[in-house]
Amino acid sequence: MNVAFYAPFKPLDHPDPSGDRTIGRELAAALAEKGLALTVASRFRSRWLSARPRLWPQAFLARRKALEAASRAKAQAFLTYHAYYKSPDVIGPYVARELGIPYVIFQGVFSTKQRRSLKTRLGYELNRRSLLAADLVISNRRLDVENLRRLLPEAKIAYVRPGIDPEAFAFDAAARRQLRQDWGVGARPVIVTAAMFRNDVKTRSLAYLFARLGELARTWLDFYLVVAGDGEMRDMLTALAAKELPGRHRFLGRVPREQLGAVFSAGDVFAFPGIRESLGMVYLEAQAAGLPVVALADGGVPEVVQDGHTGLLTPPGDDAAYGEAVAALLGDRERRLGLGEAARASVREHHDRSRNYGAVAGMLRRLAGQG
Repeated sequence: MNVAFYAPFKPLDHPDPSGDRTIGRELAAALAEKGLALTVASRFRSRWLSARPRLWPQAFLARRKALEAASRAKAQAFLTYHAYYKSPDVIGPYVARELGIPYVIFQGVFSTKQRRSLKTRLGYELNRRSLLAADLVISNRRLDVENLRRLLPEAKIAYVRPGIDPEAFAFDAAARRQLRQDWGVGARPVIVTAAMFRNDVKTRSLAYLFARLGELARTWLDFYLVVAGDGEMRDMLTALAAKELPGRHRFLGRVPREQLGAVFSAGDVFAFPGIRESLGMVYLEAQAAGLPVVALADGGVPEVVQDGHTGLLTPPGDDAAYGEAVAALLGDRERRLGLGEAARASVREHHDRSRNYGAVAGMLRRLAGQG
């Protein structure tokens, strides 16, 4: 089955790593595994289209080109990935209507508060119209499903759990031995964290983590911190780590996703607070390698981390509780191993992309009359 594919926020081969890019790539890989041929109909980025009039002529041109590309590919469905008010889909509804094929959105987001601002009202309306035009809107986040129910009938909404390829992050004993030797940590418990150093909640989460770990370090609790990631806030974050954790931290820089499994394998705990985290694919990746997670019970984190079973989640704003959760795992090896093993099993049972996103292939086939 041929499917026209479009990601209005940013193409899946965009050089900057992010959670949304990861989800999109996992989705595309799972669909390909199920025999769907994806044709990228357009690379037009509609980010803040509503506030950038100079993009409007480009949008009309991109729409015509997408129609030509989908027609040449003999597309039997149009699939849009990640549409919301900042990056509405102004291409998919038009192409699907012209070709008479089903139009589906994966990770469509609806929020009524955006209609209250002049800056976001047009983006809100464009996104709302694309959601209404869709034959099916699929989400991998339960909060988004609840919001979609305010706009769409139940028959046009589907939920699938977020998924990754668990084997890509399987525990690697050889990598653990080598990296821990390179880091010179011996038998010390190693905390691993990973994020892009963007000037937003990612940096706020890392700063929060460093502050809590600094408090633990001053109680003479023994541990070592390894940080994977890079970005514009690197200088600020390295300075903060040097202040809070002198002599007991290491920055690895940007680590390719295919090498993260080795880094996780060398750790004992994955800690990233996840302030206002939408979902957090990195939690699944770390758990697939057998790491228990310590995070905040905030945003979409509870959808990918089971409190008390695969990790520990603490209330947002309770600094003491977060530090105590980290300390509890650092001081109890058997508990770490038990949660880590449960985490590994949970990812394989509940978050395998082949099973979860593979179900999307079946939905597309049924809408196109092939299943």
